Amino acid sequence: MRKKFKRDINSLTEIFIFLDEFVAHHKLDESISFVLQLAVEEIFTNMVKYDVQNPSDIDISLAQDADQVVIELFNPDAESFDIHQAKEYDPSLPLNKREPGGVGIHLVKKFINKIEYDYKDGISKITLIKYLEKPHV
Repeated sequence: MRKKFKRDINSLTEIFIFLDEFVAHHKLDESISFVLQLAVEEIFTNMVKYDVQNPSDIDISLAQDADQVVIELFNPDAESFDIHQAKEYDPSLPLNKREPGGVGIHLVKKFINKIEYDYKDGISKITLIKYLEKPHV
């Protein structure tokens, strides 16, 4: 499944519906829905927030095979931003020592098994891979 979304925070409702349809279509466990929504919301929101002047839509692709879900977010006409280069968030620090930001990407890295980044021809692509648990027999 693949769909373009307007670069606007208000698109999140439509994105969540898109994700829920994917989960239902593939008969995935409902617990996967929360993880997908959290991860896509964070990445999409960052693409919108840090590239406000960009008029291009953001393209989201969803695929599932036997043991994983692959989500690709395509941000055209964007500056390169490799999620792996983001400053690490340290939740063990006392609150008064923490700098703002970084919590969302920290959570994405905790819930998503693999994150890939590619930048080519002005298109920033973040791939999120979530492994699916095999059913207990």
